[in-house]
Amino acid sequence: MKALRRVPLLALLALTSCGIPATGVVQAGGPASGTLPMTPVYFVDNGALVAMPRTTGLPGDPEAALRLLMAGPLDGEGSTGSLATEVPGLPTMAPLPTEPADAPRPPTPKAPTVTAKGDTMTIRLPHGMDRLSDVGVRQMICTAAAAYRLTRPSADPVAAEVSGAGGWLVRGSDEGCPDLYR
Repeated sequence: MKALRRVPLLALLALTSCGIPATGVVQAGGPASGTLPMTPVYFVDNGALVAMPRTTGLPGDPEAALRLLMAGPLDGEGSTGSLATEVPGLPTMAPLPTEPADAPRPPTPKAPTVTAKGDTMTIRLPHGMDRLSDVGVRQMICTAAAAYRLTRPSADPVAAEVSGAGGWLVRGSDEGCPDLYR
């Protein structure tokens, strides 16, 4: 009978004396994957839209994708090495002050805001970006919709409304947006 009482005690000692300390969760960076999250961003090459892959920390986020679009193409990118954009960029730094610090300043342009419900998306341009060319609107719609589809695939087209100050509004969809540039 004494031997049976010793078994639980021996098992407990064996488990606690293995020498492996309890560490809890160890943060070691991003997910264990061989590829980084990418999102298509649409630029202009010889007058046609092309999708270029961009690394993103927020895959599936249309606003993050539009910020990548507004950062512009990389030097030497595309089939001709000279991609372009018709979407104005975000300022990379504040201008040097030329007036007293307490003087009123115009608001700094921000990225567009995007709201989505089902397969419908609304893109609101920030103050100072009041109107875009037809190509610029297509760049925004294709970029925002492609990011949205990364986490919400659908066979239906994504309808989009792009609006700016003064009541400017353009409707479109992601039908006809090209696949990733190869």
